Amino acid sequence: IEMSRCGGVVDDDKTDIDVHAISELQKAGLSPTQDMFKYSYTAKDNGDYSFETIRATIKAIRCGRQFVQNAESGDRVGVILDKTCMYAEQGGQIYDTGFITCSSDSGILVNNIQVKAGFILHKGIVEGNISVGDEVEISFDEPRRRKIMNNHTATHLLNFALRKHCGEADQKGSLVTDERLRFDFSYKKPLTKEQLEGVDLVVSEFINKNDVVYAKNAPLAVAREIQGLRAMFDETYPDPVRVVSVGIDVDKLVSDPTAPAGSLTSVEFCGGTHLLRAGHMANFTVVSEKPISKGIRRIFAVTGTEADAAISRGNVLQKQANDLMSQVNNGKYEHSKIIGEINALIQTNDKSTIPAWQRDTIRDNISALKAKLDKAKIDSEKALVGQNAAEISKIIEESKGSATIVKVLSSKGTSKGISEGLKVMRKKLPDTAAVIFAVKDDNVFFHCLVPKKVSAAHSLRADEWVASFSSLFNAKCGGKDLYAQGSGTGDSSKIENAIETAKKFVDAKIN
Repeated sequence: IEMSRCGGVVDDDKTDIDVHAISELQKAGLSPTQDMFKYSYTAKDNGDYSFETIRATIKAIRCGRQFVQNAESGDRVGVILDKTCMYAEQGGQIYDTGFITCSSDSGILVNNIQVKAGFILHKGIVEGNISVGDEVEISFDEPRRRKIMNNHTATHLLNFALRKHCGEADQKGSLVTDERLRFDFSYKKPLTKEQLEGVDLVVSEFINKNDVVYAKNAPLAVAREIQGLRAMFDETYPDPVRVVSVGIDVDKLVSDPTAPAGSLTSVEFCGGTHLLRAGHMANFTVVSEKPISKGIRRIFAVTGTEADAAISRGNVLQKQANDLMSQVNNGKYEHSKIIGEINALIQTNDKSTIPAWQRDTIRDNISALKAKLDKAKIDSEKALVGQNAAEISKIIEESKGSATIVKVLSSKGTSKGISEGLKVMRKKLPDTAAVIFAVKDDNVFFHCLVPKKVSAAHSLRADEWVASFSSLFNAKCGGKDLYAQGSGTGDSSKIENAIETAKKFVDAKIN
């Protein structure tokens, strides 16, 4: 029966054991499950692991809130064995999944493993028939366990790295799965991108050094004195307690617990399954850091191939950001297009799983770039307004005595530039009706000014004058009898047609 069939978690209270069930097991003389075999594995230098598969005996079957002697296909059960190599959920590490084989056509698909009072309950669905006393073979999802080990060792190294870059950042909880690790810690403010990058670098140093990961039981009273020890001291630990140290032998730490050696590396109390060498992790990066409550922050991080993928995605986005910055610095860009690309990159950057320090760096760089572009646009608009107003002033000087003016500005124009120029025209040529066109890229702007006495004498309305040619540009217009304006798109031929149409319209009114 294929292990790949392990799917959704079986979490049925009918298979759980409470204090009464535990008492029943103890009265029956059952001993707690031996689980030291979860630590039975070896590794090659390249990080390939070999895990021990063991045989065991079914000691109890929990089904329908009671202990039974037998179970059959489809039954949801909790099975207690005399020994196991599977890991039960505890200490922030998720449970193993796998299969307990009873015979060639029967067994238990294990989707959840819990421990109560030392009894390890393998929860799952029966295939075939099983009975108390059956001899079984236990196998778990080894690739999944391997990723969990990656992430658990990484959690310890992350804890050490946070102390190095944040000072007193005490662990407040963790969750280690095969997909990622989650780490909660006390800290009053967001980590800077420099701190986040520093954390990644500290863990990477351990990976590059490929230090041995030591794990050994030690007397609790002595172990508590180890210099630099990281532990959740409100937790209750067994005696002896399992000490996990990266790079320094536990025996050395215990022999001289007050020596400074322990403060130079990661040392923690932990009953979880870990790598045998830090280098087997291959890669690591923090992908998220955020607050979850007052004074408590949460980090998500990934390792191995997931970290490789995150770093690769981050480098792609960084290159996009660098390309955009290069375009702006070289002046080779079209404003509306590059703003669209910047906005798209900001959205992609915020939602992508990439190194957290790199996300912050890209966000800061792109935000600064956008601010630079916005300022450049404002400065450019101001310059164009000045040019437009100056050109209209020249038109005013050249058109004294003219009843009408229909002109297109030779410089790039803006709507505000025409408006500012016409304010001057209204004062200096109070009896002149005018339409001024301006072009910027494919955009066409036009404003129409009709003095009140001209409008009254010739029934000339600015909104009607604009309406006579605005359709040539598919323009949006607004205005009334004395002033109107609009904007649309068009080329030089359309502007020529619009000028001719505007002249004919006003000539017909005035002449």
